[in-house]
Amino acid sequence: MTKASVRKFAPLAGPAAWNDILGPHPAAQPLIKASTADIVIIGAGFAGLSAARRVKQLQPNASVVVLDAMRAGEGSAGRNSGFMIDLPHDLASDDYAGAGDDRALIDLNRHAITFAGDAVDEYLIDPNFFDRAGKVNGAASDTAQSYNESYAKHLLSLGEASEALDRQQMQDLTGSPHYTSGLYTPGTVMLQPAGYIQGLAKGLRAQGVMIHENSPVTGLHRQGTAWHVTTSKGSISAGHVILTVNGHLESFGFEQGKLMQVFLYAVMTPELDSAALARLGGQSRWGVTPSDPMGTTVRRIDSDQGGNRIITRTCATLNPNCVASSSNVARAAKVMQRKFDQRFPQLAGHKMEHAWAGHLCLTRNSVSVMRQLDDGLYSGCVQNGLGTTRGTLTGIGAAELACGETSAITRHFGAEQPPKKLPPQPFQQIGANALLRYREWCADSE
Repeated sequence: MTKASVRKFAPLAGPAAWNDILGPHPAAQPLIKASTADIVIIGAGFAGLSAARRVKQLQPNASVVVLDAMRAGEGSAGRNSGFMIDLPHDLASDDYAGAGDDRALIDLNRHAITFAGDAVDEYLIDPNFFDRAGKVNGAASDTAQSYNESYAKHLLSLGEASEALDRQQMQDLTGSPHYTSGLYTPGTVMLQPAGYIQGLAKGLRAQGVMIHENSPVTGLHRQGTAWHVTTSKGSISAGHVILTVNGHLESFGFEQGKLMQVFLYAVMTPELDSAALARLGGQSRWGVTPSDPMGTTVRRIDSDQGGNRIITRTCATLNPNCVASSSNVARAAKVMQRKFDQRFPQLAGHKMEHAWAGHLCLTRNSVSVMRQLDDGLYSGCVQNGLGTTRGTLTGIGAAELACGETSAITRHFGAEQPPKKLPPQPFQQIGANALLRYREWCADSE
């Protein structure tokens, strides 16, 4: 590849609520002139900002520029559920157990968590945005409990701890009578994802990294020995470019016909008043993932994370054009209102303040694309629904490749097979969405 016209970036549907609840932010600084840099990173999410930090660790004097089409924390990094998970979490399985070397993946995931935790300490990010609280797989049926039991056995075979929770313990934790049991695992970090991303960006700026937001890339081409990156109002020439754009790797002309562009949906309550909190009960912070991967994720946060609120996340659609419509969000919001009411009858009918879509990218064979794409061009993309942890890892790995370094991360992702080709359209979209709806229906109470 020597030249790419980049497909126009499509705004994500709904607000990035995690970002909104943190209040006003300093004004953006878009790229408005021609400049040069040693390394340009396209994408300011978990992968892009982790790549920038890793470059500065390896080459402190390198000039690094990060570009993003939106504000940091407004893209998918501010639209996920905020679970930074250390254990196997294969969304294509029944019980999250992976089909590969789970021991190696756990070690890599914990490397990512350590890297992120060190950034929290180094950049003085609010520790409430990086809560080492662990998480619970919640079950509301015998089938879901069997998934938890299977997963617990798998973890035991790996030497990993877990704790079974009964119905009363689940209600004491969540205030919800909905769950019949749960499985607690201690290693997950519960993020305020936009707060963490903003803190990472602030710390990198203090180290001299230039971060230009609201600067969508419109072109990328080779110019002599350098790459020339154009935006709507400026340009940069650099010897190395790192793409950390997850599923938008296709928009740059790579892996076309191999990436599944999936959207998940979420809603968030207004800040709960004292009367609602009294009716709710339970603890002030917790996170529940469903025992069935197609079920419903629920979190409660407190005033130190953006207000006493409950976040509900479920429903998925495959949208190959990378656009989730307002009707997609509206349909999902109705489903999530029903599921919220189901879980919290004491708050039934409590209207949501925010509803949004978040973009994730999967491959049929669950591989990422973390490799050199061309001379001086690298990718840290395709997170397979694990954006916080996998994004951090692929960002680190892409930075190491750009700096000529090898590590356990570069060896792991370098050994992965290429993404498998997807079925042709329209069969891909019709078939995938039919399967998603079916699995959503099967996991209705989870």
